Amino acid sequence: MTRSAPLRILVVAPERHALRQPHPGGLEAVVWNRVRWLRRRGHHVELCAAEGSDFLDGAQDLVLPTPRWQRGLDVSDTDYPEGHRRRMAGAFARVQRRIEQAMTRVDVIDNHSLHGAPILWSRDPGIPVVTTLHTPPLADMVIAANALPGQAPHRFLAVSQYTARAWSAEGVDAFVFPNGVDATQWRPGPGGGDWVWSGRIVPEKAPHLAILAARRAGARLRLAGRVGDEVYFAREVAPLLGHGIEYVGALRQPELCDLVGSAAVALVTPMWSEPFGLVMAEALMTGTPVAAFDSGGASEVLTGLPGTAVVPAGDVEALAHAAVALAHRSRIGTTRRRVRDAAAQRHSLARRHREVERVLSNAAQGASTGSIDTPTTLPFGAEEAVGA
Repeated sequence: MTRSAPLRILVVAPERHALRQPHPGGLEAVVWNRVRWLRRRGHHVELCAAEGSDFLDGAQDLVLPTPRWQRGLDVSDTDYPEGHRRRMAGAFARVQRRIEQAMTRVDVIDNHSLHGAPILWSRDPGIPVVTTLHTPPLADMVIAANALPGQAPHRFLAVSQYTARAWSAEGVDAFVFPNGVDATQWRPGPGGGDWVWSGRIVPEKAPHLAILAARRAGARLRLAGRVGDEVYFAREVAPLLGHGIEYVGALRQPELCDLVGSAAVALVTPMWSEPFGLVMAEALMTGTPVAAFDSGGASEVLTGLPGTAVVPAGDVEALAHAAVALAHRSRIGTTRRRVRDAAAQRHSLARRHREVERVLSNAAQGASTGSIDTPTTLPFGAEEAVGA
């Protein structure tokens, strides 16, 4: 690809957690890698993110407030403490004033926030905004999107067809633009005898069901990830630990890669409308096969790839049987190589980032005409915007 002219880009991250390793979740990992790659490509990238994030470079007016919980047991990945939305509104108003000034104006905004305010920056300051939809529809974002005039320089991208259809039902049309995995970071692993589960420890990710499946199969299981719901962990996960089930905590990417790559199979157990499921692509990139519940966009990530099995959501028995079969086949080295090669071909982050760079460049160049171009070739056969 021909290198694009350097852009002034403002990347807006979700503010709930600092953007640093160990990554709090797949969304934060995606945005962290985005900033790193765009800077390496020579673009002038500023980050609007939570305090303590990498890449902030001392720009205090771009620091977003994190939730201030009164008690540890109140900490949640889905709710906010009283007063937080008011603090966020003030912070986004401060950022808007900054980007409206000539000296600090940017060419394009790469928006990953889960709030509606950055969406409206394409209407009010009139700066091109590319918003990636990483979640099921959120009311605040839907209201903002539907408030945009037709000529606003805005483009919505969705991480899966499933997610795009859900937003389309709310009147927000998006092109499908799946997440990717860095093949240089997620290296092939040797496999092993244990099973693995990784991700946020929250009810909707349901690691307790992975534990039950491993117990039914008589397999050892190691779990890795940040505890996002202390009450859930104490009630549903902690009592099941021991006797071959181990929780190893939140790991930085290199250690997590080693853990996943040394497993016989990875279990993925979403019990919500999973928008993408980055942990599936990460596991496959190490050569470790994946057995997953069919929820949300999970089947899109896995369909047609070797070393994968999708079972009905919540069916622990089916998950255990599928994992046993995959684990048996993964002992063959050629199988792990096939899994890795196929995953790299579909989910390569290098390809995704080149496409993102082109979208951002076209957005910046097309702002004066009110037209933002989109990729002409989209993964998963999504050649049109869903709902458009």
